[in-house]
Amino acid sequence: MKKESFYQKFGLVVKMNFDYSSYELLISTLQEYGYHNAGYADWGHFPREFILRHDVDNDLNKAVKLAALEQMLGVASTYFVLITSDFYNVFSRKNREALQQILAYGHEIGLHFDETCYSSIAGNVQKLCEEVIREARLLEAATGFRINVVSMHRPSRQFLSADVIIPGMINSYSSIFFRKFKYLSDSRRNWREAPLEIIKSGMYEKLHILTHPFWYETEEKSMEQTLQDFVGAAKTQRWETLRDNLTDIDSVFPKERLLKG
Repeated sequence: MKKESFYQKFGLVVKMNFDYSSYELLISTLQEYGYHNAGYADWGHFPREFILRHDVDNDLNKAVKLAALEQMLGVASTYFVLITSDFYNVFSRKNREALQQILAYGHEIGLHFDETCYSSIAGNVQKLCEEVIREARLLEAATGFRINVVSMHRPSRQFLSADVIIPGMINSYSSIFFRKFKYLSDSRRNWREAPLEIIKSGMYEKLHILTHPFWYETEEKSMEQTLQDFVGAAKTQRWETLRDNLTDIDSVFPKERLLKG
């Protein structure tokens, strides 16, 4: 007979919708139960605290929307951004403006580091740390903001277990943020534990919460629909980029034809 988890045993509900109203409920529940918003560099001032972290894997525009909501709710987060993404370029004008908007909303930008981009030095922790620092300096050039915190994208077990100390940077995967904090994550659009119930239980004084802006909408959509919309929007975005760089594209390839196709 399969053993019940703690959450099943006590009837706790894991499901939380992936829409902005549900995210607002998450934040308001934290505030209602006496948790204070903290950052990676300034936690430890209150008995109950939470750190909000967002990994921006695919879409900076979604990150801006969530950043605006969080400003309205009175909380600050760290948005971890890739400079090796195939989906966005942090040095493009539009994306630099998006990053500046996130900063203007009162949030922090951190580096999201993908070690799989460095297969030639896989397993060499020292050299990977050097690449983290190099990428952080590049992201600083794109944002004009000091980058002093990093999160790992699809980290290897070896890199995680090393509890890496990176000179001049805070590693969000360092053991302190998992030993002193309860870690909650919606990775792959799936809360593996019940965030609202954990908050209400008061079992943990410090919470480290990871969400991915990509999954959140005004109204909840299925994972399939969210992915379809993302792929579909790429056609329009490419057409608009071509329009900005080619004279009179409408005479050759009108937008209406794109929308029909």
